[in-house]
Amino acid sequence: MKNKDIGRRTFLRKLGLGVSAVGLAMTGCDTAGRKVAENATGKKPEEPGDMTCRTNPTTGDKVSLLGYGCMRWPTVKAEDGEEVIDQETVNGLVDKALANGVNYFDTSPAYCKGKSEYATGVALSRHPRSSYFIATKLSNFAPSTWSREASMNMYRNSLKELQTDYIDYMLLHAVGMGGMEELNKRYIDNGMLDFLIEERAKGRIRNLGFSYHGDVEVFDYLLSKHDEYKWDFVQIQLNYVDWKHAREMNPRNTDAEYLYNELHKRGIPAIIMEPLLGGRLSNVPDHIVARLKRQEPDRSVASWAFRYAGTHPGVLTVLSGMTYMEHLEDNLRSFCPLKPLTDEEMDFLYSTADLMMQYPTIPCNDCKYCMPCPYGIDIPAILLHYNKCVNQGNVPESSQAANYAEARRAFLIGYDRSVPKLRQASHCIGCWKCASHCPQSIKIPKELQRIDRFVEDLKQNRL
Repeated sequence: MKNKDIGRRTFLRKLGLGVSAVGLAMTGCDTAGRKVAENATGKKPEEPGDMTCRTNPTTGDKVSLLGYGCMRWPTVKAEDGEEVIDQETVNGLVDKALANGVNYFDTSPAYCKGKSEYATGVALSRHPRSSYFIATKLSNFAPSTWSREASMNMYRNSLKELQTDYIDYMLLHAVGMGGMEELNKRYIDNGMLDFLIEERAKGRIRNLGFSYHGDVEVFDYLLSKHDEYKWDFVQIQLNYVDWKHAREMNPRNTDAEYLYNELHKRGIPAIIMEPLLGGRLSNVPDHIVARLKRQEPDRSVASWAFRYAGTHPGVLTVLSGMTYMEHLEDNLRSFCPLKPLTDEEMDFLYSTADLMMQYPTIPCNDCKYCMPCPYGIDIPAILLHYNKCVNQGNVPESSQAANYAEARRAFLIGYDRSVPKLRQASHCIGCWKCASHCPQSIKIPKELQRIDRFVEDLKQNRL
């Protein structure tokens, strides 16, 4: 099986069947991700209900355009009060996804407090291995994991946790966060990139790529080495706001338009993360909701973002962290099959993004890389509550605002409901340990202190 995949890769490259400057082949898929056969008329229409798939040019994989991001598996409270992954619910979500053609599952040793790979492996191993593709990462963020031995142990443990003897899509995780120096220490100086390339040659890794966050120098450097490394795919953050506004939200970021185009012109398939911008494109201001609903009354707000990402022809799959069944069902409606956006609809979303940039939300994507806080603060919950109140108009600038009393009550009551008092921003001591892990370069302690001052002003009616 693995040797056959390598042979197909070589065969396709020799024939020149890449995707340079063109889109990935798009087909319908059945529940195992196989190409839907022609019907009796000789046509190949995508029947309603068929998952749209894209063909990986190096391995011939028929990959579902909707990919399952396994960073936000549902949790329940154990007897000791700790939050643990709800394996029964995870199993049900995976079963539903596979039954509807989703066949790409993206996890990492860093997700769900280190438990995502195990939970994902348990759920997937109940199905034939040929019916799904596993993506995981070498998430050696901490300096203690930069040694070759520690990184090798992490890689081998991923195989064990996922209950498999090969990885379909292996990524260098979050390159760019620490610049070229960190890239060298994590993957080059310790020989891990060379090792992963060898593993690909042996078939234990079928596709090798990287996920990019931050420093564009690292992105450009790795693409400049494409002839040597032969990247099979690259994972980037792309959505209709980041297309042109990523730098405005964070000067350290790179606009998605540049990232996508650099991949597309080289024929490197793009895997899309954060199509909802950490949930912010499903929780938009009320007037933006009305604007989107006027165009498509029967579609969800989130569906616009997913269709936007999927419309780009160089995209292999669009990841979504679907914690609840309703998330999965809504996304299936967007991709079974995909109805690509028209040029007019794309322009409509770009103008929508321009409007959204007028609202001062904090660019938190709820990735939880800042967690755990050594002082127990629930950083993502605080930032997400603040953003939600901004979108709903519940962050009054002064007590003279027309809706001051209503907004004040909504912010304070919602804050206590969303974040336990012992985990609120007032407990931040400004140690800054969180900020170095943030892919969006948010100055987290400053934001927490600002929100805490705002909360106190609301409580004391000092605005």
